[in-house]
Parts: sequence; structure tokens; C-alpha cells
Amino acid sequence: MSSALAVPVAPDRAVAAPEAPRLHGDSSTVRSRSARLGSAALRRLRRILKPALAVAVLLAVWELAPRLGLVDEVFLPPFSTVAGAFADLARSGELWEHLSASLSRALTGFALAVALAIPLGVAIGWYRPVAEFLSPVLELLRNTAALALLPVFVLILGIGEESKVALVVYAATFPILLNTISGVRTVDPLLVKAASSLGLSHVQLFRKVVLPAAVPTVFTGIRMAASSSILVLIAAEMVGAKAGLGYLITASQYNFQIPTMYAGIVAISVLGLTLNALLVLVERRLSRWRP
Repeated sequence: MSSALAVPVAPDRAVAAPEAPRLHGDSSTVRSRSARLGSAALRRLRRILKPALAVAVLLAVWELAPRLGLVDEVFLPPFSTVAGAFADLARSGELWEHLSASLSRALTGFALAVALAIPLGVAIGWYRPVAEFLSPVLELLRNTAALALLPVFVLILGIGEESKVALVVYAATFPILLNTISGVRTVDPLLVKAASSLGLSHVQLFRKVVLPAAVPTVFTGIRMAASSSILVLIAAEMVGAKAGLGYLITASQYNFQIPTMYAGIVAISVLGLTLNALLVLVERRLSRWRP
């Protein structure tokens, strides 16, 4: 009976052998992936080398122009001479003393300007009655140069730290304020309507929709304010100060220490670039939702 129930197997139909497992990627896939990684690395290298090349060309022109007699070496020393003066200031500690004084004033005024300008800009950008009430006064103050008010700050607050910090606050407030107003007013209305339809409160609407959407514009004003605060502070330190990069530059000019004067200018440039790079990193972290 067992032979009668057995199912005959056709002699010409061979049983298929199990397929060999495929490797995770064949050689062509590996080669294409390596090519993509290599091209990405090359693009990153180009992005780094282009600005570095521009800076190298500028420094080379600075070094060669005085040595070739194109400019007077007394008034524009070669970059190597300025770099030596910069190193001497750093080794003696004088550079860090002036840098810390300027940085303390700039950061204090800048932080106060951010704390003042962002809430005020949000209120003006979101509430029309507030904008109608404050706009005339703000326009009047915005069109008054900060350095023109330096004598006023000195007369009222004295020649000490308070007048310099107040001047930085005044100069840094308006770039942040105007960009905050613009960022709040240009938020996509569809986002606001969609969030309102979900039942979000005003606080949740600001925190989850309006402020994240306005972050790029606000940080544009913050970066502009950072550079303005340093420039205004240096000018204030040139007028009345006993420490700071502005004082270092002016004192070096009076004593005809020209390489030291240029070293102070280089220190200001490095400080500005460093602050801008830090603000860019903060902006990227707060704008991770952006593609």
C-alpha cells in the first residue's frame, strides 16, 4: 500500500539547489559607495581650502608689499613682524589683559541687548497696538548713531565701565530688535492657523511655532549685533579707557609702536571671527528642524 500511495518523481525535474546567500554588497556597490564617500570628502576639503587660500593670499600680499617697497615698512610692517609682536604680547600677558577687559564689556552689553531686544521685538511684531505705540520712538533712536551718544553716556554714567557697557547695549539692541520683528511678522500664516486649530494656547503657539520659525532671522540680527558691539566698544575704549584692545591700539599709536598697534587690530579680527563662529553653531543647534 505504501508503494501505491507514493508519488512518482519525474526523472527530468531536478530539485533546485538552495541559492547561495548574497553578500551584503557586491564589488560594484562597494566601489560606488567608496566613490561617493571620496567625492563628499573632496567637497568638504574644497570648502575648507577656498577660504583658507583667500586668507593665505591676503597674508602673502601683506608680507611682500612692505618688503618689496610697495608701501612704507614703517607704517605697514610685514605680517611676520606683526605676528612676532602678537606673540610677544601673548607671552607677556598684556594681550590677555586687554582682551579680557574688552571681552567682558562686550559680552555684558551684548547679553543685556539680547535680553532686552528679543522680548520687545516679539511684542512689537505680534501685537499691533504695541508696534503703533513704540515705533516712532524706536525709529528716532535707531537713526541716531551710537558713537554720537558717547559723550552723553559719559556725562551721565561717567568714564568708567557703565558708560561703555551702556553704549554696547544701545548699539547691539537695534539689529536684534529689527530682525526679531521681521522674523515674527514673516512666520507662515498657515503654520499659525494649523497650530491654532489644534488648540494650542498662546504660550504654546509662541514656543512651538512662532519662535522656532523666527530663529534664523533673529540670529541674523544677533550676529550683526555681535560685530556692532565689538566695533562700538573699541571706539569707546579709544576715547577713555585704561585697558582694552581699543586702548592698546591708541596707546601703541601714540608711542609709535606700529607692530603692536597692528597686533591689536589682528586680535580684534580674531575675536570677531570667534564670536561669529560660536553664534553660527548655536544657530544650527536651535534650527535643527530646518532641512
